[in-house]
Amino acid sequence: MRSGVVRPSPAHCSDAGAGDRRKTRANKVRKYTETQVNNISHPEFMQIETNVACNAACPFCPQKTMTRTPHRMADEVWKKIIDDTRGLGITYRPFMINEPLSDKRMGTIMRYIREDDTARIELNSNGELMTEDMALEILGAGIDAIRFSIDGFSEESFSQSRVGVDYQTTVERVLKFIQLSKKRGGAKRIEVRMIDLEINKGEQEAYKRFWASAGAVPIVTSFYRWPWEPGVERVNLPCLKTLREMFIYVNGKATLCCWDAHERAVIGDVTKEHVLDVWNGAVNRRFRSLLAEGKREEILLCSRCEAYKDRQFEGFPPPSQT
Repeated sequence: MRSGVVRPSPAHCSDAGAGDRRKTRANKVRKYTETQVNNISHPEFMQIETNVACNAACPFCPQKTMTRTPHRMADEVWKKIIDDTRGLGITYRPFMINEPLSDKRMGTIMRYIREDDTARIELNSNGELMTEDMALEILGAGIDAIRFSIDGFSEESFSQSRVGVDYQTTVERVLKFIQLSKKRGGAKRIEVRMIDLEINKGEQEAYKRFWASAGAVPIVTSFYRWPWEPGVERVNLPCLKTLREMFIYVNGKATLCCWDAHERAVIGDVTKEHVLDVWNGAVNRRFRSLLAEGKREEILLCSRCEAYKDRQFEGFPPPSQT
């Protein structure tokens, strides 16, 4: 039986939120006990991998190595996920290791989420597929925040990171989206993000000026390596990513973390269980308890993960000693 639903206290960190990330880097991260992490009775953020398609072949992303099926989440599955979690004030992110705008149902999915007036919707996109028709549908459905990944301020740098994506088309379409959003009173927050890479370091200041003047919030983010990439070694630290977020694959299986490209940390299956039963289930509770103690070695996915290696967690050695 599901436990009673209690609204969680405000999140101390959301990795997709730049403001939270800056605060966390600036301050020591407080220690969360096993009891605290397991008293969060429902997720605050819900990522739903509605398909496994992407128009890019970025060299730092494992998306093209995935073998998950089906290629598109069944309508009854994404509807069940949303129905199971209505009225909880959840922020839905209908994407994971994919390009959300490649799913032609995105407007339909967003409108279904919007039937819950406590819900919020956020998207991450590389921007190339944001045609004017798609922009009008996204804005009409009601988007709260959108983040565009544009890792360069020149064709040369961009083409090395966002392989297969056309730079000029992307910039033109993102600018058009910003204009339409202003005109229609659409997205409350529009971010344009650049990963800090050697190939774009000399462009970053001009990039920030350009996109700020266009009406977006420009952000330069740190580069991270996915778990189990060659050379990635474990750090014995807690993990912030798993505290308040839930991640569901295209096949309905839920995983501990959005960086789990190859299903190494499955915590349940929402096609067979209520979403909140998976969240509050024994597997997820055990994983979160282990992570609260920094015992990543006991979880296959986390045993080769360096996430948050530069953070100072209360009660744990400084980053250089982990």
